[in-house]
Amino acid sequence: MLSSGWRSPSIHGLQDLLMRQSADNLELDGPAGKLEGLLESQQGSTPLGNAVICHPHPAHGGTMHNKVAHTLARAFVRLNFTALRFNFRGTGKSEGEYDEGAGELLDAIAVFQWMRERSPGLPLWLAGFSFGAAIAIRAAIETDPDGLISVAPAAFRFAADIESQPDCPWLIVHADQDELIDIDESVEWVNQLDPGPELIVFPDTTHFFHGKLVKLRQAVEEFVTASSYRTHV
Repeated sequence: MLSSGWRSPSIHGLQDLLMRQSADNLELDGPAGKLEGLLESQQGSTPLGNAVICHPHPAHGGTMHNKVAHTLARAFVRLNFTALRFNFRGTGKSEGEYDEGAGELLDAIAVFQWMRERSPGLPLWLAGFSFGAAIAIRAAIETDPDGLISVAPAAFRFAADIESQPDCPWLIVHADQDELIDIDESVEWVNQLDPGPELIVFPDTTHFFHGKLVKLRQAVEEFVTASSYRTHV
């Protein structure tokens, strides 16, 4: 008999239990010195693609271990991608110091290029959360990724002046009760873009997606899967 505190796992939960994951700590060459990274993938499986994940604002405690950044990496690994999270300059074990977004953009581009050179034949996506999402948007314009995921992007502060937009499948996920990044400003910014990204607004949700991380992961998985299918038909 099952105890009252145990529930049988869902199909997705069973997938998590069965999936073995490898994680390797990296030290990458960056524009301002060494960058700390974490490379994650399914163990014993040939990856179908790669993703680079950018973390939230380092001056406000953001690191590659942030829960939303972790959720983004988890989504890609579940899709059999290799996910690379890294710390911007001056964060964690990464060398250098905070540079108001300009140097962090160079960090993201350097990490993206490292990943592309590591696996030149595979699709490569960019993703980020908050400050990291805005940096990823700017990096996507420079690097031409196969797709882009932007969660609560701080676009008005760090990407408002872009003169073009990423030319790839692009998803923005925003919280309707975001206490740090105004949803109305974000919608206004998105409406200025043509053709613009796909926008999903989570109801009853705050900036850090408390209690909504599983739904966030599922939204990312669905978008990446659908975009990959459209690319190959």
